[in-house]
Amino acid sequence: MSGWVIVAIIAILVWGVTQWNRARHGIVTDEYGNESRAASDDAETRREIEELRERIKVLERIATDSNSLDARKTKRIAAEIEALRDKQAD
Repeated sequence: MSGWVIVAIIAILVWGVTQWNRARHGIVTDEYGNESRAASDDAETRREIEELRERIKVLERIATDSNSLDARKTKRIAAEIEALRDKQAD
């Protein structure tokens, strides 16, 4: 085989591996050569972002509810009740 044939075969193999990898990751190219992810990945990503936003809302609620006036008042009342129970036990 000549050197140019080997170069051509290697180039075709590299191109094939590149195309396979792009297809595996859902990368598509439009008619202008712009690359983007396939729509199914976008929908899945949006769903995951919405789930994460909901988790963040819950975590924010947990973090802020324990610092609210009502929560502090409830803790103070619970501490007073426990103190009264301790006095009765003595």
